[in-house]
Amino acid sequence: MIKKEFILENKVGLHARPAAKLVETVNKFESNVIITKNNREANGKSILHVLALGAERGDKILIKVNGEDEENAMNEIENLVKSKFYEE
Repeated sequence: MIKKEFILENKVGLHARPAAKLVETVNKFESNVIITKNNREANGKSILHVLALGAERGDKILIKVNGEDEENAMNEIENLVKSKFYEE
């Protein structure tokens, strides 16, 4: 299992478009992805779970990836978050 913390720096946090991009990225992989914000966990493959976190700009999230392709999955997730979800 790989764990990394990120601070959301894009304008709207994990709302509609960024959440959809994240879920789309996560679903390319076999690994399980759990996103945690303030002790609330979300399945990274579910748009409803990700949106329910209510993660805003400046919030810290923890992403845990577990599975055969966890390193590739985490690398893509990290690139997406660090690129501010390609929105700016």
